Amino acid sequence: MRAGTRTEMVAGPAGKIECAVDSPAAAPRGVALVAHPHPLYGGTLDNKVVQTLARAFVDLGYAAWRPNFRGVGATEGVHDEGRGEVDDLEAVIAHLKASNPVLAGFSFGASVQTRLAQRVRPERMVLVGTAVKHLEAMPVPADTILIHGEEDRTVPLADVLAWARPQDLPVVVVPGADHFFHRRLNILRAIIGNHWKSA
Repeated sequence: MRAGTRTEMVAGPAGKIECAVDSPAAAPRGVALVAHPHPLYGGTLDNKVVQTLARAFVDLGYAAWRPNFRGVGATEGVHDEGRGEVDDLEAVIAHLKASNPVLAGFSFGASVQTRLAQRVRPERMVLVGTAVKHLEAMPVPADTILIHGEEDRTVPLADVLAWARPQDLPVVVVPGADHFFHRRLNILRAIIGNHWKSA
């Protein structure tokens, strides 16, 4: 957990949801909800990609909320193959009374966010290393920022391109990056900042 990060517990459908919260220095311009990778493969709210996403949104003036999925950390409940996880993210949004949150996620968390976007109207979406097949990803808004590593062996780039192609959705490919963006997290953060400023 980073210095300055606080922990909040939110009531969810299966019990308490543990959230790490990072806030900007000034009043936030909105809320960014960041979802972590698969909990059965070590995914937590402390994942480096998830922390990088949170920092990028704090830099842009958002309050970044990173919930732990069911059965991870102090979050209650058991893994529900993406179904209950969507309900939990929706519960966090309801708790925050955030009508148009930014939805961001990494890997499994990115796919969960595509499902949440069927229920809420996001201000914008940022999806990194989206696990389009493990948990079937849903169509997303046209202004979604989709980032993928060229050398991703966990979620092949070809699978993401096949998912994005029918949506006419551009994919930002980071040359040489693996699934976890080792030694390229600064590039990931810069891509988000640059896209936001140009929008």
